[in-house]
Amino acid sequence: MNGAYGNLSFRAPDPSWSLWKHCLDYAAATDLGLRRANNQDNLAVMLASSQEEFQHRGHLFLVADGMGAHAAGELASKIAADEVPLTYLKHPARNPGEALRAAIEQANQKIHVRGQESEDFQGMGTTISALALLPQGALVAHVGDSRVYRLRGNLLEQLTFDHSLAWELHRDQPKTEISPGIPKNIILRSLGPRPTVEVDLEGFYPLEPGDTFLVCTDGLSGPVANEEIGVLLQCLPPKEALRAFVDLANLRGGPDNITGIVVQVTGPMQLAEQGSSRPSAKKPRSQASGSGGLWSKLFGWIFGPRVGKGKRWGEGPYQRFECIPGPAVANTLQKVVQELRTAAANSQWQIDWDAFNRCESAGQAAVQNNQFPQAVQYFAKAMMDMMDQLRQQRPKS
Repeated sequence: MNGAYGNLSFRAPDPSWSLWKHCLDYAAATDLGLRRANNQDNLAVMLASSQEEFQHRGHLFLVADGMGAHAAGELASKIAADEVPLTYLKHPARNPGEALRAAIEQANQKIHVRGQESEDFQGMGTTISALALLPQGALVAHVGDSRVYRLRGNLLEQLTFDHSLAWELHRDQPKTEISPGIPKNIILRSLGPRPTVEVDLEGFYPLEPGDTFLVCTDGLSGPVANEEIGVLLQCLPPKEALRAFVDLANLRGGPDNITGIVVQVTGPMQLAEQGSSRPSAKKPRSQASGSGGLWSKLFGWIFGPRVGKGKRWGEGPYQRFECIPGPAVANTLQKVVQELRTAAANSQWQIDWDAFNRCESAGQAAVQNNQFPQAVQYFAKAMMDMMDQLRQQRPKS
């Protein structure tokens, strides 16, 4: 990890990102939160190192949220984050969905065996949510209650089903109608506690330039509302959106570790020429033929009818939200900024107010002019500026 702001740590870019940054932007970070002694979350990013590797296995992003006493949860999530990307590449004869499923099942076996070797580690487990971006589209593999979202335009979609008691009891009902009396933290499926695990596959979801994905643990999706997630993803670039999510989660108590990856598709997934930021003039195989071409026929023969045209894995999306940047989220962020100002003054924090004041004033002017996307941007930047200053003053543990 590098780029740390107190407990907030951003993952260094994948070595292959220089090949893809003309068509892909992403940020990955984790934060301890305010109520945990150690961080049991882990994440992994594996970008294809060549066009051929992208055609075969795509780009992989995953988060894992560990569970267990002592260091057990941290170990379980680390095993998942380390093993799944490596094993995913080791099944060349399988289609991407089956290879990703097999990789997660193998990680489950390794975590389970490790848990049996020590009394301290017995019963340890972890969630996992993995997103693969491939020529065929976006593929999701999932166990637990970490989540994968996709934002397209104003529509935010949850692509994963929470394997929790609350969601299972309301499997056939809209998730917005779940009774508040049902505990949200009872997980019914995870990697590690049992020798075998059922892995959900979702996709393929076709990709379009502008699609933005969020892969996150419940330490992020719990405190930050879905509508806020959708609006911030629209209004901010990936790294700033991720910082805003972490700051909001911490300002609302930071009850859990907070981990997320924001991925934005900015163009066709075509490898840049060596030493160039532009894509090669040669078309990738998936785009060189029409729908009736040789590649399409080979694709259908290799992957079979389950993932052919018009068919896919899973039943998602499981929730949909219209997230139009409007007064609701702008006013929420304005209130957060005002509360930060009051707290800083009352606590006599040492704050450089210039940037904060400029952003707050610009946000207020944008609200008055009904320019709500700009208001969201300015208030989010004011919040992040204040939180960064507080992190720098916080004693390092």
